Amino acid sequence: MALAEAVKLTCATCGQGNRVPMSRLAEGPKCGVCGAALVDGQVAELDATTHDKVTKEAGLPVLIDYWAPWCGPCRMMAPEFAKAAKALAPSVRLMKLNTEDHPQISARAGIRGIPALILYKGGREVARLAGARPAADIIAFARQHSTG
Repeated sequence: MALAEAVKLTCATCGQGNRVPMSRLAEGPKCGVCGAALVDGQVAELDATTHDKVTKEAGLPVLIDYWAPWCGPCRMMAPEFAKAAKALAPSVRLMKLNTEDHPQISARAGIRGIPALILYKGGREVARLAGARPAADIIAFARQHSTG
C-alpha cells in the first residue's frame, strides 16, 4: 500500500496515531490501541494533549468546536454540530474542546468568543467560523474549506 492510499488518524480518546487505508474509512475503523472509533460520525471530546496531536497530525480535515458549558449559544449549537458530524463523516472529523477546562489551548488558538469553529487540514488552521450555526451552515463551511 502506497503512503498516498492511507491516512494517519489520531485517536481522540487515547492520542494514538493510526494509519488507515483511504478505501476503508467508511467501514468504521477503530483505534489499534484502545478500540475507540476513529471516524464514526460522532463528535469526540478533546483534552489538551489529544487536541495538539489531532490538529498537528490531521490526515483528514478536523473541525473543532471551541465551547464552554456555561455558554448558551454553545449548548444550543451542540445538536446541530452533532448532525453535521454525521453528515460529514468519514471525510471530515468533528471534535470539541471545552475552553473552560483548557484555557491555554483557546488562548493559543486566539479564541476571542465562543462558540468558535476552526478547521484544521494538513497540520494547520485553514478557516474559522464564529458564532452558533445550524448544521447546514457547518456542513457548507467544512465542505467549502476542506476540499482541494
